[in-house]
Order: sequence, then structure tokens, then C-alpha cells
Amino acid sequence: MNNKDAGLEDLSLLSLGLLALALLATGVVAGIIAGLLGVGGGIVIVPVLYYMFTALKIDPAVLMHVAVGTSLATILATGTSSARAHFKRGSVDTDLLKRWWWAIAIGVIAGASLAGNISGGALTLVFGVVALAVSANMMFRKEGSHLADKLPGAPLKELLGFLIGGISVMMGIGGGTLGVPTLTLFNYPIRKAVGTAAAIGLIIAVPGTLLSIWFGWGVEGRPPFSLGYVNLIGFLLIIPASTLAAPLGVKIAHAIDPSKLKLVFALFLGFTGLRMIYGVLV
Repeated sequence: MNNKDAGLEDLSLLSLGLLALALLATGVVAGIIAGLLGVGGGIVIVPVLYYMFTALKIDPAVLMHVAVGTSLATILATGTSSARAHFKRGSVDTDLLKRWWWAIAIGVIAGASLAGNISGGALTLVFGVVALAVSANMMFRKEGSHLADKLPGAPLKELLGFLIGGISVMMGIGGGTLGVPTLTLFNYPIRKAVGTAAAIGLIIAVPGTLLSIWFGWGVEGRPPFSLGYVNLIGFLLIIPASTLAAPLGVKIAHAIDPSKLKLVFALFLGFTGLRMIYGVLV
């Protein structure tokens, strides 16, 4: 690890304290969203870390890579907590996961390899554009409309899994951002889609985290205390709060109207996508 690249050491004790509180708060919100929407919290963690690292004057060349890698690492915990809670409620399609996991995993390897070799700005645009597109789909798609009554057969089903894994790992998110709208597009009930997406998040996060460490190993400009592209400070502060908060999100998800759940999901994606695109282009 190269601790001379950028400066948490230049911050005052008060600033570090505020940063720690902000990361803990981020963890709470991310955990609730992980349970509520099955997205692993990355849709919150990535932009928050992006703007925090920007304020700390972290090298722009690696800033988004570290935000993505750190987010993937936190999903290892939040995704486990969320998936377990959904599984207990019977909202995880284990049969689908058994047939789909390998295509998702191959997509993750391909996406992580691409992410490790493109610029931070390009990675940010991927995040913003995809998030905005998925939000628009959720916001403007008519209630109950779908392409088909079930997922397509091979090889289209495998291609969908490949794309979900590849794009998700490039965005530093769990399986929900793409998994939920994809499954509902093929007539999955929203709660079943959310629960299954939470489990998909683990398939994305495990190899995604390892590859983020690999591609970021020894790269100049990373924040202090980073293992590859995974920042250990952010990881250690976000994990406890998000893990404890995830079951609360699951409880809320099973207590509110499904249409409201879709609206909340779309609003989060739309807001995040616009902010990220604006940050790159303006």
C-alpha cells in the first residue's frame, strides 16, 4: 500500500471525526436500502465515497475505481445480511440462482477486467448512464407491463446474467440495480425479484472485490490504507452500520405497497445517475 499518495493525514482531528460520522451514516442508509431494494447499498456508497474522496483531493485517475472497489467490498457484508433475511422470508428464487450464477460470474470477471483498464471518468459515466436508464424504465413503465411471462431460454438468459454481472461490477453495486428491473420485466413479483437480486449481489461482490484488489495493487494515487482499490477505512466504518441496518430495510420492504417500493427504487437511481453524469460533464 502506498500511503504517500493522498492525504487523510492532512486532515484535522475534527475533520476525521466528521468523516467517520458521515461514513457511519452512509452505512446505516446503505444497509436499509440493501434490505429494502436488494441493491447491496452500492447505489448510495459509490457516489458518497466519490464525493468524499473528491473533497479529500484524491487523484481523479483512481478516485472512482476506489469508490467502486470499496463499495463491492462492503456488499460482501450487507449483501449477506440482506440475502439471509430475504431467504428466511422465502423471497429468493434458489432454482434460478442455480442455473444463472455461472453466467453472472463470467460477466463479473469480464466487467472487472474492463473497469481496471479504463479511466475514472469513463467508469463514472457508466455508473451515471446505467443508473439513469434503469430509473427511467422503472418510473415510466406501465404498472404490470412486462415483455414475457418468464425469463427466456438459453442462450438469452445466460446473456442477461452476463450483462447484469458485468455492468454491476463496473458500477460497484449489487444485483438489484439491474437484477430487479430485469426480473420484473419478465413478470417476477417485485418482492421475489428484490430477494433474488440480494443473493445475486453476493455472486457479484466476491469476485468483484478480489479483482478490485488485484487491479489496484501498487497503483499510484490511492487513498491511504487502501488494499488495491479497496479503501479499508471506508470498509471498516460502513460495514457494521450497514449490516445492522439491513434487516430493517427487509422489514420495511415486506410492509409497504409494491408500487411504492418500485417508486423508491427508481427515485434513488435517477437522483444518483444525474449527479454522477453532472459531475463528469460539467
